Amino acid sequence: MNLHALRFFSKVAETGSVTLASEMLRVSQPAVTAQIKRLEQELGIRLWISQGRGVALTDAGRMLAAEAKRLFDLERSIEERLEGIKEGKEGRLHISATYLPANFLLPRLVAEYKKRHPGVVLEWTTTNSAQALELLLHYKADIAIVGGIREEHPLLDKTALLEDRMCFVVHPSHPLAGKNVSLAEMLEVPFIYREEGSFSREQLLALCKVRRLPAPAAGLQVNGLHETLRVVIEGYGAALLSSLETETFITEGRLAVVHVQDAELSNPISAYTRKEPLSPAARRFFETLARCAKA
Repeated sequence: MNLHALRFFSKVAETGSVTLASEMLRVSQPAVTAQIKRLEQELGIRLWISQGRGVALTDAGRMLAAEAKRLFDLERSIEERLEGIKEGKEGRLHISATYLPANFLLPRLVAEYKKRHPGVVLEWTTTNSAQALELLLHYKADIAIVGGIREEHPLLDKTALLEDRMCFVVHPSHPLAGKNVSLAEMLEVPFIYREEGSFSREQLLALCKVRRLPAPAAGLQVNGLHETLRVVIEGYGAALLSSLETETFITEGRLAVVHVQDAELSNPISAYTRKEPLSPAARRFFETLARCAKA
């Protein structure tokens, strides 16, 4: 079926006039009439009858006009959606992230992004750093936001977002709360150890090794940030945690910082992308990510 001729016929059916249709299509009346006659010949059926200055549709013409309207409405809808995808207003976006950015950075970013781009379907997966990058490499994620890694990846582009300062925290009533102390003094306090492989645990042990000091006594070992925070908030021991994790509790007066001399530690948070152009939706999110990281 000649869609060009069908478009002419649809416009005549919509307006009920060859004259009006030709004006809207910006072609001559004879050209419109000729196209519709060719369509009738192609289909082998009469579609309209001239009636004064207008036209009257046959039964076949009314059926075809209704279906043509649906067809061209769908065409317009497809064009609008493609334009939305091209502009990053629609589409799908999958983020992979490690625990720290997923819980303390992503919620604010996602909320801002979704307010601006409600038509984008956004998913994120919280996992470890190796798996977050693996999802990205296998096209199961568009952006990976990872904490605790400083190395470059040969197949990925890395954008540094922020350096999350690590801090020693205790209960506000603890004798060391708010004081400036040496690392050796800090290490005399029983520590809440995170699970093996956690960034904070590895940082603490590495610091002790560099300073040639014995690791602090493990007063308690827990598998999870929330549990670590709760124990210190309840008044037992100390912990080495990130500022993102502790900021709210310090502001509320439920935790206190111990200022440890010559123990500047930080947790780098970076965004990784494949070495190829981002999709429009991913590009818009990346812009939001970079903007919020600088704020």
